[in-house]
Amino acid sequence: MSYGTPPPPPQYGSPAPGQPGQPAGNNKKAIWALVLGILGCVCCGFFAGIPAIILGKMAQNEIDASAGAQSGRGMATAGFILGIVAVVFGIIGLILSLTGALDFSGSTTTY
Repeated sequence: MSYGTPPPPPQYGSPAPGQPGQPAGNNKKAIWALVLGILGCVCCGFFAGIPAIILGKMAQNEIDASAGAQSGRGMATAGFILGIVAVVFGIIGLILSLTGALDFSGSTTTY
């Protein structure tokens, strides 16, 4: 490209970078909230559920404050809710194991 020639025009239908109409990027905290919420429900309980709640709420606030510059509110909300579910299941599991109603010994004998 020489200095005297103008740059090529953008392709049809694609907005120029930084111009209105460019798709909003997903909030990184929303993605992490969803991942941690799923992990909390599947295997990690408290250890992933509490960070999912915190990151989900922070992501919701950031997305609302960005005025459309960021997306991912659904992921943030899902991560927040899954985090709550993981913490509730963790509390129930803790109560059941402390009372002896839930046993993790792996034994199959019954008395």
